[in-house]
Amino acid sequence: MTTIVLEARDLTYAYPGGVAALSNLDLAVAKGRRLAILGPNGAGKTTLLLHLNGTLRPTSGHVLLEGRQTGYGRAALSAWRRQVGLVLQDADDQLFAASVAEDVSFGPLNLGLDDATARIRVEDALAALDLTDLGERPTHMLSFGQKKRVALAGAVAMAPDILLLDEPTAGLDHLGTRHLLAVLERLNQGGTTLVFSTHDVDLAYAFADDVALFDNGRVLAQGPAPDILADSNLLAKAQLRAPFLLEMGLKTKSLGLLGANAPLPRRPQDMLALLDRIAAQMDSGTVRPG
Repeated sequence: MTTIVLEARDLTYAYPGGVAALSNLDLAVAKGRRLAILGPNGAGKTTLLLHLNGTLRPTSGHVLLEGRQTGYGRAALSAWRRQVGLVLQDADDQLFAASVAEDVSFGPLNLGLDDATARIRVEDALAALDLTDLGERPTHMLSFGQKKRVALAGAVAMAPDILLLDEPTAGLDHLGTRHLLAVLERLNQGGTTLVFSTHDVDLAYAFADDVALFDNGRVLAQGPAPDILADSNLLAKAQLRAPFLLEMGLKTKSLGLLGANAPLPRRPQDMLALLDRIAAQMDSGTVRPG
């Protein structure tokens, strides 16, 4: 049975000057799942994440945490952010301490943890992000990718139940992206619910369990990633294309090279394995080319 742990109901928000950002938006985050908020740049994805951890307060509508309407007083916001962490797209917006270890320790110490417990949290977070050797390095001397990992380590050290990430792979090279996604996968397997914004349909298809298709401040549709991303009409409304691997998988089914009920490959290694099987079948005469 699906448990909804974070929910937006009828959220509307306008920036100063009347610039509309969210319009009667509904969204549900299921416990233990990976949800991609997928849409073009400027669709309002970041604004939504800032509402989901209480940074912004809606003009109308509500955010519910574990079925209860959230509050915006000091104590309520503190409790909310202990459960729902946020990693911004630009790490420079989150890093402010003199060294990596000091920056990562800020959150745990402000939770009121004793020094020993906070130190363990920090050490574990640095190790998880492969940052142990950089603990004493000044944050201004980090590379772009290192800064993103430190910002994530700061959120991980807070041990949130839900982690929100704004365009987590933006600006990272291939190796940096692989490393970051591996860390997020381990966090998710450990029970952390993940919500991330992206305009990358291939990333959403490969990594997310669920997708909320987003455009002009509204969720057009939400559901399992393969179902939503196979709907060409919905993708067109959101000004997005179909994921390449999804198109490849559907093509193999249409050619009879993949069983009608077989799961579609969602990662490059899955597609390569499928092509190897097809090649082996062709060599054995089970499948004829052309």
